[in-house]
Amino acid sequence: MFHKLWKTAKENINIVFKSKAYSVKPVSASFICKYNKTTMSKLPKPVSAEGSWVKCDVKLPGKTVIITGANTGIGFWTAVDLVKREAKVIIACRNAEKAQEAKDKIIEEAKCPDEKVVVKSLDLSSFASIRQFAEDINNTEERLDILINNAGVMLCPEGKTEDGFETQFGVNHLGHFLLTNLLLDLIKISAPSRIVVLSSLGHKFGSMNFDDLNSSKNYDAWAAYGQSKLANILFCRHLAKQLEGIFYLSFVGTGVTVNSVHPGSVKTDLQRHLDSPGNFFMKTFVKLHRLIMSWKTAEHGAQTSIYCAIAPELADVTARYFRVSKRDSHQTRLADSDVFLCSTASDGVFTPDNDLL
Repeated sequence: MFHKLWKTAKENINIVFKSKAYSVKPVSASFICKYNKTTMSKLPKPVSAEGSWVKCDVKLPGKTVIITGANTGIGFWTAVDLVKREAKVIIACRNAEKAQEAKDKIIEEAKCPDEKVVVKSLDLSSFASIRQFAEDINNTEERLDILINNAGVMLCPEGKTEDGFETQFGVNHLGHFLLTNLLLDLIKISAPSRIVVLSSLGHKFGSMNFDDLNSSKNYDAWAAYGQSKLANILFCRHLAKQLEGIFYLSFVGTGVTVNSVHPGSVKTDLQRHLDSPGNFFMKTFVKLHRLIMSWKTAEHGAQTSIYCAIAPELADVTARYFRVSKRDSHQTRLADSDVFLCSTASDGVFTPDNDLL
């Protein structure tokens, strides 16, 4: 019996990627169902939300939260909400001046004490900066209850991070990958705790090109963005499995959940590169879509992140992908590759799309 379980565990560890369009070796569904019922279970009803807005009075006194890129947009309004819930929020930003301005605005919006909002310097395009930030947090903070990997770049001109990686892949995925792992021990000892990863519907247009992860052979800003957002979801799914303990045959979870989200079409600074050269047709499409369709405000767009961070009904829910839009009946490659997805019903509430499971 032991040898059979060990063989299954090894298969779970060895996620195999093949060719330019990734494929993932499926995990044994029966194995997870037997020893990890939470992962495969049906999601509870979203009692903490009304429509696409979070409506619950959950308070977070004594809790510590880190939000990357919280000086503007979705991250800013996520910080405002969680501070109102009495959490201590650390806003991790690259630009110290803008971060301080954001802190003042958060305090004004939330009407909270100064010590509830802490500014820390973090440049996700620099591994050295990430390591320095993580070391600071690990040395100064006694706990970390919620980590929200919010920061990101989109459709930027071709460029490289400080460490030589394509900018979107480096910032959106690798930076947060390193940050999360460096903070993981602190998150574990703070359990029950949560990790929320901001992905995007753009993952559907991406593929993992392992022959050229840096997109150096033929740079396409949209393809690079899609790849980075796809990597976010794959990381979320794999980390959730590890934290549930199924790889180590203990079958005892760590109490840490990991979920990814698509916030919807939101008007933020993320679209600041739409006027830069390249990807004319795709950028024109995004501009027209933003002009014709009713895009969300940043505050509205923050609701999915907030929901995954605080909703009591998600206490034991992990490895899921949340979005707030009309029901998506398309079975994506992610679902076929054992990355569980959930979208929403037609009324726009936070509910699972079981057709994708």
